[in-house]
Amino acid sequence: MTVASYEIDAMPYRTLTIQEVARMLGADVRRVERMAQRGEIPCQKVGGQFRFNRAEITEWLQQRVGGMSDEHLAEVDAGMTEQRKTQQDEAIIRPLLRIEAVTTNLGSRTKDSTLRELVALAEKTGLVLNSRELVEAVLHREELYSTAIENGIAIPHPRRPLPYAIAEPILVVAKTTQGIVFGAPDGGLTSLFFLTASRDDRHHLHILARLCRMLYDEDFVARLQDAETAREMIELMKDREFEVVSQ
Repeated sequence: MTVASYEIDAMPYRTLTIQEVARMLGADVRRVERMAQRGEIPCQKVGGQFRFNRAEITEWLQQRVGGMSDEHLAEVDAGMTEQRKTQQDEAIIRPLLRIEAVTTNLGSRTKDSTLRELVALAEKTGLVLNSRELVEAVLHREELYSTAIENGIAIPHPRRPLPYAIAEPILVVAKTTQGIVFGAPDGGLTSLFFLTASRDDRHHLHILARLCRMLYDEDFVARLQDAETAREMIELMKDREFEVVSQ
């Protein structure tokens, strides 16, 4: 797929209506309205109607996706599928899996060095146009809050799309045997990493929701942690996504 075939969203800061936010979240309008009234979602009221800044909603959703229930993740996945006009059973993780960007043997021992090693793996795909910008973006994200979630998993990613730093969406899958202190909410070490970056915010959110749905299964996570080769990790990821979209 060529670079030109990917949408570069030129209006990440435009205002969204409550109907648009509901579609993004895969929720009904009344539910979003209740969330807005309770202050659970960033918004402002203009002329008696709720309005939502797209960049703020994207940021808000990124921060919460790792802690969502399986049911809520499925709703967001469905909402982004509709927004991006993709098929319900379309694989969006599988096309991103490249053998050169998957490893079972990360060597880094600190958070910053791990992020740099993950970006170095991304560079091996030939899709990184500006590695410095990508490194700075993921480091900045971790400074704001950790992308680590429970069960020894982290999903490092930039806060914003990087249309000029990458040629196509990127996914790096990596694990380490020793575990790294990465700021996980349960206080545990992190051993599985999924670095992702996209060229538009809707694709980015879709990837995050789909990944979290896949990783919600503890047995699948255990199989990934036990995988001995990059090829085995890729096949596990492909099979798991097929299971998720077939539900």
